[in-house]
Amino acid sequence: MSATRALLIRNAHIVDGTGAPARHGDVAVVDGQIAALGSDLPRAGLPSGVREVDAQGRTLAPGFIDVHTHFDPQICWDRLATPCLEHGVTTVLLGNCSLSLAPVRRDDVRGLAGMFKQIEDIQLSTFDAGVPWTWETYPEYLDAIRPGLGINVAGLVGHSPLRTYVMGAAAQERAASDDEIAAMCAILQDAIRGGAAGLSTSFVDIDEQMRPVPSRFATRDEVIALGRAMKAVGRGLIQTVPVFYNPPEQLQNIRDMGEISRATGLFCTIAPIVHNPMMALWQESLAALDEEAARGANLFGQSMPRTFDINIRLSETSFLLYGLPAWNAIMRLPQPERLAAFRDPARREELRDHSTLLGPLLYILTVGETATHGALRGRTLGDLASERGVHPADVMLDLACAEELKTEFCMRNALHADPDGVTAILSHPRIHIGASDAGAHIAQFCGAGDTSYLLARWVRDLKAFTLERAVHRLTGELADAFGIRGRGRLAVGQAADLVLFDPATIDRGEEDFVGDVPGGGNRYVRHATGIDLVAVNGAVTWEDGAYTAARAGTVV
Repeated sequence: MSATRALLIRNAHIVDGTGAPARHGDVAVVDGQIAALGSDLPRAGLPSGVREVDAQGRTLAPGFIDVHTHFDPQICWDRLATPCLEHGVTTVLLGNCSLSLAPVRRDDVRGLAGMFKQIEDIQLSTFDAGVPWTWETYPEYLDAIRPGLGINVAGLVGHSPLRTYVMGAAAQERAASDDEIAAMCAILQDAIRGGAAGLSTSFVDIDEQMRPVPSRFATRDEVIALGRAMKAVGRGLIQTVPVFYNPPEQLQNIRDMGEISRATGLFCTIAPIVHNPMMALWQESLAALDEEAARGANLFGQSMPRTFDINIRLSETSFLLYGLPAWNAIMRLPQPERLAAFRDPARREELRDHSTLLGPLLYILTVGETATHGALRGRTLGDLASERGVHPADVMLDLACAEELKTEFCMRNALHADPDGVTAILSHPRIHIGASDAGAHIAQFCGAGDTSYLLARWVRDLKAFTLERAVHRLTGELADAFGIRGRGRLAVGQAADLVLFDPATIDRGEEDFVGDVPGGGNRYVRHATGIDLVAVNGAVTWEDGAYTAARAGTVV
């Protein structure tokens, strides 16, 4: 296109992101904004060279928003945040769970990368090859990723690097002093003025030395002070992750965030809220969110539409195994030493003993992708262990060691899998569609594709939502809650973030394991089907199954 981007989409089934009934019509775009909506819009008045697209009755919606991603490193080498964009996502919120790549002092780079490795399963070799670390402050980080952006980015400042930047090693030892809190507030305000969207913190995470991350040493008063500092600037939100494996602690985390929201006047969000058939925590969490809202808190939870499925390859990383000391010690070794350790009979007894911490999960793992054990594909480790008269850990290790640790093992339908329970969560008025974790745990699952899956599974198959309601939940509702201004709706003057799709065929594909990560890393990706076109700020960036050369994304 010319410098003046002009696009006219005709004959569309317009779902505008407000929840209003769909209507038939046209949408005109000029210079990255929606210029007109209506029926049979004239070309007259539009710039010369306007490109005209016949939607042929397919659905045109605002670009989707993913509010829980960890693309902070990936955006350094992949300005499209693939494969999110091909699933209709035009804006990603990164910096969740107390982690961002700034602020950071040069001497603290390795420690911050190690936290990402432990919490988000992103290899240190990937940081070495793909992250330039040319910044110190958060505005400098945003300036570094702006050139060539193909997708819109909103960023949260991680509480853990913020504390480390101000307090050094003491950030993981004690509460902050008044002077230290004041220094953090000033740095956070500068970050907000420089384009940051808010703050993220965490009640649960640990670093690679198995120590609580810095944010967990903060008092509630510290978080409230940071929130008030953002409020004074005029923008901000607070995100956190609860102690999801301990029901009393998760419920207390919700109450804490309610208090923080009331004290600061800010929107607060907690992720994830997950359906577990073995306990009532999800129901208790929804009730706790209601109680905090009744007391005046602007507090929401996040949940995702997909089943919490993971893949384990002992050649990669696995957050399930980090909690098992004997396994964790071996998983930290380089590949040759790791393979030798898993083969060592002297270490097997300890591995078996520590495997009991996984409980029934180890027994239900199935054999997935395999080069030499194809006849076992789909079989559970529990069944194979019974047949062989051995522990399931031995089956797993024997199969993996025979294939240089590259055998894939799969956990399917253990959590967040009951359609009725998940529908109850996703339909709750205090829940936002989020918690995708896209960009994290990339060698265990692909978090991208939740948008396509929501429209395929929960709209088309289960009819749990109307198309209009589902689109609203992925667009206008999130833009309003998370302060993403000028987006999320098809209306004159709004940014022209657009997705054109076929509701009858939209879906996410199967996971593919690919080796396209810097530093020799691997990841799972899911490609989209049924999406014809994605435009970011009026520039068509995905069309007919391929990315274009357009790069019109911005920091929002």
